[in-house]
Amino acid sequence: MVAIMGDRPEEVLRRYHAWEPNTDKLDFQWQARLCQSMWREARGLAPGEDHGKMRGARLRMPEAKQTLANYLTPNIREVVRSEVQDPVRARGSLYGEPRIYNNLLSSQPLCFNLFGELSLDLSLATRALRAFTDGRVHRVIAIDFEFSPGRGDDRYTGDRSAFDVYVRYETAAGGRGFVGIEVKYHEGLQDSVATHRPRYDEVADLMGCFDLAAAARLRAKPLQQVWRDHLLVGAHHHVDGFDDAFFAFLYPEGNTACVSAVGAYAGCLTDARSFQGWTLEGLVGALQAVSSASWLAEFHDRYLDVGRLPQT
Repeated sequence: MVAIMGDRPEEVLRRYHAWEPNTDKLDFQWQARLCQSMWREARGLAPGEDHGKMRGARLRMPEAKQTLANYLTPNIREVVRSEVQDPVRARGSLYGEPRIYNNLLSSQPLCFNLFGELSLDLSLATRALRAFTDGRVHRVIAIDFEFSPGRGDDRYTGDRSAFDVYVRYETAAGGRGFVGIEVKYHEGLQDSVATHRPRYDEVADLMGCFDLAAAARLRAKPLQQVWRDHLLVGAHHHVDGFDDAFFAFLYPEGNTACVSAVGAYAGCLTDARSFQGWTLEGLVGALQAVSSASWLAEFHDRYLDVGRLPQT
């Protein structure tokens, strides 16, 4: 008989070194961990070790850094070498080591696995994002990773916030636009709240899209990180004279913590034009509608296909 914690197949999770009941509080979290562990094992990659325990959703170091096995294609690995391992390009970026290499659940590698190929194929990015945004993104000009217009610069938000992915685009009218994207996967949005800065309130007033009665909710978890990234979009839009800009919070539809946070955040807005909640499933579907590239199918199978998980 399979031991169950809730609806969790303990025997299966243990088989793949993915039994982490103290960490995985949401159903999607254990499902995601199992997906990554199965992906690793199917490729003959040994599990990593942490605090004397085998971890199915980790790769061994330093091999993971040497081989970049966490990444789906040779093109993506080249983008990682350029963005993460080049000391000039990576200066000031907050890439966490070793997790950028060995953590299969981390959203930072996921960013490269989803947007790395697109950064090299702006035509594909344009076709997908034009359809996905109903034409708001008319032509993609560039895609960058871990981007901030000015870390610690008081003209923006004065903190170290950055966008996981930053897409510059041309509007249908020929104007300059950008979308700052925050990417989540396994996270439960329970990170500690950062110290509040008066500059946050100044930018919020400038943007004019927040319900004043929601101020306390925006300053607390789980919404503060979403708010700070949205504020960075507003400040960058204003300071640098863009014609259009918005913030996209990108997450798996099964991550109920993210689903709840997006709904709660939308309820704090009086004008939602500068905020969008995107699901990974929706964006991958938009890409697959315009491309049959094999990496898209592999991305879906690795990160999103929880329906294939064994139950016994």
